[in-house]
Amino acid sequence: MDVRQLRYFLAVVDHGTVNKAAAALHVAQPSLSQAIRALERDLGVDLFRRVGRRLVLADAGEALIGPARQVVRVLATARASVAEVADLRIGRVEIVAMPSQSVEPLARIIKAVTEEHPGLSVAVRAAFTAEDVIGEVRSGRTELGLLGTGEPLRDARVRVRQLGRQRFVLVCPVGGPFSAGDVVRHEDLAGQRLIVGQPGTGMRRVVDEIRAGGVELTEVVETEHREAILPLVLGGVGMAVLADSWAPLARQAGALVLDLEPARHLHLALVSGQGELTPAASAFLHVAHSLSL
Repeated sequence: MDVRQLRYFLAVVDHGTVNKAAAALHVAQPSLSQAIRALERDLGVDLFRRVGRRLVLADAGEALIGPARQVVRVLATARASVAEVADLRIGRVEIVAMPSQSVEPLARIIKAVTEEHPGLSVAVRAAFTAEDVIGEVRSGRTELGLLGTGEPLRDARVRVRQLGRQRFVLVCPVGGPFSAGDVVRHEDLAGQRLIVGQPGTGMRRVVDEIRAGGVELTEVVETEHREAILPLVLGGVGMAVLADSWAPLARQAGALVLDLEPARHLHLALVSGQGELTPAASAFLHVAHSLSL
């Protein structure tokens, strides 16, 4: 067994098929398949069940995922520690982030990190809920996670570094029932058509709380795609409750951004696993905490 075989195994797990894994790794499909078969021979078990042309993870494969990620991560940390001692000349940070936090503060953090450490690159994965972010970090698929929760995060499964808050705002089209500068109380939304996120998201939680307070709303669209919300608002489909990270873009596009009362917030946090971080990830955290978020 070697680390290359474990990397190939994890690529198949993460991408779902040998062909997709080979493409992601930039290796030939036969070479990847041979490495997986060699790993199975070394271990004396089948890691996948072959159903037609598909590979289905076997019980032994499920058991290998965690240890394999740990081995690959430890080796990456060792290599990075040697390569990056001279002012982090090279390195890569992997982070998973929720959509609103990817707009702000992640973009600002990445800008500061790459300015201070020009040799670093950042790979960003998407997750829609805080639990999704925590799951990605705990599995070892990414070192860091950025999320927003209704209350300050307390979770013993990960290391938590609080970053501050984001306020929820109402984004609506010009010419609707509200005007620039209005402060919209929850009861003012009665009868309005709203574009909402899927259950488990902060924006959906706020809408559900408003409805639970006795305000009747019409959910005209439910979407996982945050990038679709602003065009829908501008097209007059409805209005949306969004984190204020979207406010600058919404205003530039010509939408109204109004305060909601009583105010609701997201509490932002960076999370990491319980193990040792690579120097690149540690540098990322240091820069993030040096910013005024």
